[in-house]
Amino acid sequence: MFQIGEFAQIAQVSGRQLRYYDQLGLLRPIRTDPQTGYRYYSIRQLPRLNRILALKELGLTLDQIGALLENEI
Repeated sequence: MFQIGEFAQIAQVSGRQLRYYDQLGLLRPIRTDPQTGYRYYSIRQLPRLNRILALKELGLTLDQIGALLENEI
């Protein structure tokens, strides 16, 4: 598991962006520490993040991306 900063660095996105995707329900952390609120991500979540970024690059809105991911399209 990686803390949000480490995962953001691996994925080449900002921690702010990951927190926003969590808020929208697009990419939830694998674990959140109840005491500190730190978010932890797994390397297995990287393909989902890459899908989000690719669809965003194609011009889809985050709402559209959420619907596609939810329906596993």
